[in-house]
Amino acid sequence: MPLTPEVLLDRVNEALGDKVLTSKIAQEQITIEVPVGDWLEVCAILRDTHALAFDLMIDLCGVDYSAYKDGAWEGQRFAVVLNLLSIKRNHRLRVRTFCADDELPILPSLMEIWPAVNWFEREAFDLFGIVFDGHPDLRRILTDYGFIGHPFRKDFPISGHVEMRYDPELKRVVYQPVSIEPRVVTPRIVREDNYGAA
Repeated sequence: MPLTPEVLLDRVNEALGDKVLTSKIAQEQITIEVPVGDWLEVCAILRDTHALAFDLMIDLCGVDYSAYKDGAWEGQRFAVVLNLLSIKRNHRLRVRTFCADDELPILPSLMEIWPAVNWFEREAFDLFGIVFDGHPDLRRILTDYGFIGHPFRKDFPISGHVEMRYDPELKRVVYQPVSIEPRVVTPRIVREDNYGAA
């Protein structure tokens, strides 16, 4: 039988001590925030502590908080969120840490703890520009090798910087400036004159 979120959070706090900066329970899901300097150690403790046994890394993703709360966010810009599952104990945990530098977001790679994190770290690198130090093959995974920028960053233009097309005369793919004119889309709302009248 799985533990209640409150009991699980007590066990997490007992195992990690002052390494937990914040914690909350929402929708029966525990989220903890840990310092970036303790990232590797915290993950190893969560995996190796018998009472926790988070043996499966479900997901890792990047987050750009620059436009969070309509730009009123006052913390570090980039975070990494890790979702863990204990198959033995049947409980879940979400762990978040913020990268120390907004200009060059960097974190230690978790490849030695959970090898399945490989493509997730590559995706966060590709889409957000978060560098995972120690990753054995950190390269783009979803965008083209010549792609400029990181498309999930909030300041990345919606239309991108360049577009790619096949040129039949050159018989190869070419890059050219974006030819799409930016426009604001306003939804058309149609209401009947007597809508809602009794």
